[in-house]
Amino acid sequence: MPPQFEQVLVAVEERIATVTLNRPEQRNPLSAAMIADLRGALGWCRDELEVRVVVLTGAGDKAFCAGADLASFNADVPELARHHGRHGFVDLFLLMQELGKPLLGRINGHALAGGFGLACSCDLLVAVESATFGTPEINVGVWPAMIQAVLARNLPRKVVLEMVLLGERWSAAQLKEVGLVNRVVADQAELDAVTGELARALAKKSPSVLRLGRDSFYRQQDMEFRSALEYLQAQLSLVTLTEDAREGVRAFFEKREPDFKGS
Repeated sequence: MPPQFEQVLVAVEERIATVTLNRPEQRNPLSAAMIADLRGALGWCRDELEVRVVVLTGAGDKAFCAGADLASFNADVPELARHHGRHGFVDLFLLMQELGKPLLGRINGHALAGGFGLACSCDLLVAVESATFGTPEINVGVWPAMIQAVLARNLPRKVVLEMVLLGERWSAAQLKEVGLVNRVVADQAELDAVTGELARALAKKSPSVLRLGRDSFYRQQDMEFRSALEYLQAQLSLVTLTEDAREGVRAFFEKREPDFKGS
């Protein structure tokens, strides 16, 4: 039974967990409570063996996530406490990278500021064509520091600089062109269909190999080239030792679909 949270919904079907930011009337803002619930929901998905794929989306059809609640800047909170509270973003982005399972972003609406960082932290993105993306922080005298490292690892350098320096919105089609968005669809119905198709395809893959492979992808990205090559050589040896790898080879020669158990 999936856990219940105040601001996030979790549902599981066919080994696919859907995690939904559930404050549509406020455009699903990344408040401290929302971040805590997201960490709880994604942590459960990481540890639940039945879950093979995670879909992250927002409630409603207007916004995936509009970023942090600007009202928090006016809250009567000591600056040092506010500083420490922002570490929730660090914990969330690290958890998403270390999830161990494919994370598919279903971008149902605008993804702005911290919400854009949340989208970039997903492995694959399917976006409705009316969605926009951006880092508008500069327009209110703030800098998108908490998502900058995520953006820099997902987008070309000049694209990141244009976005953060100008604060303009980009369309889903524009971000597909630069390689961030995988699929752009016309409406919410097609969004559901394409997201479901991708999630079901991922759920059929070996969970053990997906975990080893996905982890290796993120860990090697900051390594020196020679170190990365040697690390990946070792990871390939681990992959070939799994029962799923042996099952995949057997199924190939027997001309059947493999039955991956995750071992």
